[in-house]
Amino acid sequence: MGRVVSHVRITNLLDPEKTVECDALVDTGAAYMVLPKAWQARLGNLKVIREIDCETATQELVRAPVCGPVEIRVEGFDPVYGEVLFLDMTPADGIYEPLIGYIVLEQCQAAVDMLGVRLMHVKKTDLK
Repeated sequence: MGRVVSHVRITNLLDPEKTVECDALVDTGAAYMVLPKAWQARLGNLKVIREIDCETATQELVRAPVCGPVEIRVEGFDPVYGEVLFLDMTPADGIYEPLIGYIVLEQCQAAVDMLGVRLMHVKKTDLK
């Protein structure tokens, strides 16, 4: 299976001048919109809503802040409003790899098209 990457813009709802735009890996195994801790100041003074324990892909346990409120706009989809998780990341070749998790995907009614290696619109939301 290929990698699905999408352009995303995250905006601090309390200070709309503070915005981050980047390409992010769609990761259905991740829950949150995950950004590198090094970018936290770029979004201004977001409120730390809670700190949670996270298990990374390498099975390392880390504690990370969940902050908000933010607007998350995945390219091609309506904006959604919620939280972002900041995680200590090591850039590969100087480039960070933010993640778009399943909470954001569900909110903006996006699903992974594995054959087309892209995001596609979901026509309805499952409430069952």
